[in-house]
Amino acid sequence: MKIFGLLLTFLLLMSCSSTKTDQTEEVFRFSQNQFLHAFAEIDSAIANESQASIDLRALRNQGPLVSPRSINEDGSLHMVASSDWTSGFFPGNLWYIYEFTNDAFWKEKAEAFTVQIEREQWNGRTHDMGFKMYCSYGNGFRLTGNEAYKEVLIQSANTLITRFNPVVGALRSWDHNRDKWAFPVIIDNMMNLELLFWATEVTGDSVYYNIAEAHAITTLKNHFREDYSSWHVIDYDPISGEVVNRHTHQGYAHESAWSRGQAWGLYGYTMTFRETGNTEFLKLAENIADFIFSHPHLPADLIPYWDFDAPEIPDAPRDASAAAITASALYELGLFLPEKAEIYTGLADEIMNNLIEGYLSEPSQNKGFLLDHSTGHLPHNHEIDVSIVYADYYFLEALLRKKNLENASCCSTKK
Repeated sequence: MKIFGLLLTFLLLMSCSSTKTDQTEEVFRFSQNQFLHAFAEIDSAIANESQASIDLRALRNQGPLVSPRSINEDGSLHMVASSDWTSGFFPGNLWYIYEFTNDAFWKEKAEAFTVQIEREQWNGRTHDMGFKMYCSYGNGFRLTGNEAYKEVLIQSANTLITRFNPVVGALRSWDHNRDKWAFPVIIDNMMNLELLFWATEVTGDSVYYNIAEAHAITTLKNHFREDYSSWHVIDYDPISGEVVNRHTHQGYAHESAWSRGQAWGLYGYTMTFRETGNTEFLKLAENIADFIFSHPHLPADLIPYWDFDAPEIPDAPRDASAAAITASALYELGLFLPEKAEIYTGLADEIMNNLIEGYLSEPSQNKGFLLDHSTGHLPHNHEIDVSIVYADYYFLEALLRKKNLENASCCSTKK
């Protein structure tokens, strides 16, 4: 019996090892090769930047180009300065590679790209502090414990909370288009709250937590329709705190369900439940998932069209980024709803398998991006059916979450 038990344990370990290594390790090997290609493309893009572009960025005090964002219509690499809301995702990608490999080479690369956006900790002109700083410095601190990273993150949180209006009960999103909005709050902003929850955890100061929780409650009250789909932009009167209008800026129409917005909501409320324990947030996340996966326009491969109500469906562009964000959220949501864990994990696995089988870039192509077929801002004819850096970020995050769940399951089986 003892020999049989040892054999069973060995077979379980082998099974776990096979599950863990095959697909995930293959994709991470592919990712490493892609990013090696990306480094060469980045160097080339910076070296070939026109003097006019350099001068314009200097005039706007935007700093140098630091991170790849997407691919331009002419096929060239779209690089951005640290001020761009996407500047933290590429450093985050490198931190995820380091997390998986524990290879010092990737740590050094992650550190090099992270430090280039350090100045953003004082940039109070944007709500995107979480996207920029928590995806980069946050992952760096989590993996290294570097105290310098912690100080940057705390300052970033202090900068972000200056955008909070206590009458509205939310952090202001955009500063642009002041002729259109008085105090806009976008569903994307839910993703920036994790930085604030973290800041309270490490400093003991509840001000960050309280602001993040208030923002989540305000968004819960005003951003969602009866079917639990979300508007993109809610405009508030900053004096009275009342809702002025409800818009969808990057989707098809004000009343449509912009796909990435639904993914932001699902991920954001799963995360805020984790940080607060507020069951209203968990129930909303569950309802958002139900909306997404019961929608008649969700394609069979679960990679959504750029908008669930796009009139050109089934010929509408897809958004792989929305799928990757959704998959990552589902892996976590299943932890909080054990009765639905198998369903959510199964859906996330299906999304990830379909992304891997049908949406991965060809090796050493697409300027080193991992996924193709994302859509950024179709109404403005920007980043349509191309590779976009945040799709890669949440794709890698989802892979790591999947691996961790598989490892935990194997450990549980062994016991």
